[in-house]
Amino acid sequence: MIKRILAASVVGVMATGGPAIAQAITEAEVHDAQRVWGDGIVAIGQAYSDGGDYQALAAEHVDTLYGYDEGTVLFKPTRAAAEQFRLAEEEALSYFVGGVVDEDHGFALQPWTAVRFENAGIIIDADSAVAMGNYFFTDAATGEEAKVEFTFGYARGADGNLLITVHHSAFPYSPAE
Repeated sequence: MIKRILAASVVGVMATGGPAIAQAITEAEVHDAQRVWGDGIVAIGQAYSDGGDYQALAAEHVDTLYGYDEGTVLFKPTRAAAEQFRLAEEEALSYFVGGVVDEDHGFALQPWTAVRFENAGIIIDADSAVAMGNYFFTDAATGEEAKVEFTFGYARGADGNLLITVHHSAFPYSPAE
């Protein structure tokens, strides 16, 4: 209990030189972060379809929503086989729009018209949160939803916004018939 109180109490030094009090992450913030993430995936695909600067949009998406600039990010994308993990920012960007990883064809370029999260649960700790469940991607061409399992870990960034520090997603297990 004391460890949790201390972790929540003194996190750093504010510009005034006094101790910074950690602002606990809320469930509403996790929901907002999920909405922003999904809207970003849709926007990247829309920009790609419209001939817009989808690469700049994707770079902003990864840079502002993932914690690569502040520390380690563990990212295991849905459609990754040969190179299962994207531990560097440029590898995450590659997954969404293609680039440095040969097997990446741009997940966000599908395009998708919607991303819907259904959380099985959210765990909130003094300075982090983890959400697990399914998210559903609506295919722009067919209108069908692709169901994907996810676990996202969040930490508060230096700017006060939530950053993704863990991203694991996979298609649901489908036993052979």
